[in-house]
Amino acid sequence: MQRQGSNGGSAANRVRVAGGVLLVAHLALVAWITLRPLDVPWVSPANLRPFAGIRADLALGWPEAAHRIGDGLALLAPLGVLLPVAGGRLVVSPLASLARTVAAGTLISLGIELLQTGVPGQVVDIDAILLNTVGVALAHLLVVPAARGRLRRRAESRQRAALPREEPSQGRTPTIPRVGTAP
Repeated sequence: MQRQGSNGGSAANRVRVAGGVLLVAHLALVAWITLRPLDVPWVSPANLRPFAGIRADLALGWPEAAHRIGDGLALLAPLGVLLPVAGGRLVVSPLASLARTVAAGTLISLGIELLQTGVPGQVVDIDAILLNTVGVALAHLLVVPAARGRLRRRAESRQRAALPREEPSQGRTPTIPRVGTAP
């Protein structure tokens, strides 16, 4: 993802551009899902108590709770991978990458919840922010470190292959001039 010579640069740029396009497409899909008006006969009040909605989901039984909680985890989970890909860094601290990605995912989720206050039929839910953030973190932890490690190993092997190979010496010992002496 970082520039690795003349051939690696164009590939890295293509990956960044593809990541950016997929990121924009995913955010457009999320906006359509979460910010479209719903025609419902009644709306539940906003949930501003952490874990209250998750407890209510668990009270519905495991299949329904798994579906609802899974939806919350999966909504923004692709951001955990797409944000680092669009950023395009190959050599970066794993903890710093996770912190940046989770912070960005949290802010995007918070922005969605704040925008929902003006959309008919949509309700603000603090648990949605929590689940979206956990989903981003899980996706990042499961995919990004392994993918970066693989890409780094591939780039290093390409760099080693591109280095000129030295001819074996033919019985001569190379002389290394000493500093401060005449040759």
